[in-house]
Amino acid sequence: MLGTDGLRFRRAARVILLDDADRVLLLRGHDLDQPERSWWFTVGGGIDAGEDARTAAVREVREETGIVLDASSLVGPVLTRSAIFDFYAEHCRQDEEIFLARVDAHDVTDPASATRDGWTEVELDVLDELRWWDLDDLDRVELEVFPEGLADLVRPLLRGWDGTTRHLGLAREE
Repeated sequence: MLGTDGLRFRRAARVILLDDADRVLLLRGHDLDQPERSWWFTVGGGIDAGEDARTAAVREVREETGIVLDASSLVGPVLTRSAIFDFYAEHCRQDEEIFLARVDAHDVTDPASATRDGWTEVELDVLDELRWWDLDDLDRVELEVFPEGLADLVRPLLRGWDGTTRHLGLAREE
């Protein structure tokens, strides 16, 4: 759908998935129009018609990782973000609600073998890898990570969420 600004627009729900070792589960993907560029990002995706963000977040986690969450296990949204980026040769804007959830790493023991049964054709084309990241290692990764500064955004949440949804503002991902 086109937004009022003329850009392709969608609302999305994303989840920062943490295991008991405080590692975050991220996807790595690329754009078919820029195969040389890839980036890490949180699990999640578009909110379907008739869905709320929490329902979409649970669905996206199941589709992208095989992990089945109960909506009550989601904390937040802890963050919101608007991003403008190029994808599939189009300029896009996405408004995101980002939740937090604790999961058992054993649910995705080998992220490389995680189910892809729920992936759309686009996801099969552009998603390359699913991986657990230690926050210190994530700080040092050379590829882009979205949202930017994710490790520093997660660290205060490890002590518990204070109930405040932090808005990250408009990100322009080049």
